[in-house]
Amino acid sequence: MNGAPAHKPAAAGTTLGKPAPNNERQETDLVKSTEFAGHNRISAQALTSVAKVAAAEVLAVAPAQVRVGWSDDAGALALSVSSAMGAPSLNEVRRNPERVAHSGGSILARATAAKSLILAQVEQLTGSRLSRVDVRISGLLTRDDGRVQ
Repeated sequence: MNGAPAHKPAAAGTTLGKPAPNNERQETDLVKSTEFAGHNRISAQALTSVAKVAAAEVLAVAPAQVRVGWSDDAGALALSVSSAMGAPSLNEVRRNPERVAHSGGSILARATAAKSLILAQVEQLTGSRLSRVDVRISGLLTRDDGRVQ
């Protein structure tokens, strides 16, 4: 119409073809207010890797010691963790009974606390929502020097 070009989207950093007064604020507002078409997907392998590392960190073991599985929990995502747990040796606990408290408490207390810690880390890192985390302690990895692996 009237020789005017068809509607053309504004360039990045501009508002209707005019320079934005504050480019950082403009870009931040754009990211906050605009939804982009398409999908973001995180593969099962990527979720599994993140869950293994998160569980390994919480349970004080190497990621190779951790096995994870995923299941459907009434339409939600549930995580199952089976792993050894790092712990002070019995010799170390006999020499220094306070070592149990310093390592995070009893095996049961640490396993119970691990559920919420793993859930929080996996959700934070992946953006996925988990319905629950089940933890099975399959063994203990102990050290006499007082450090947990």
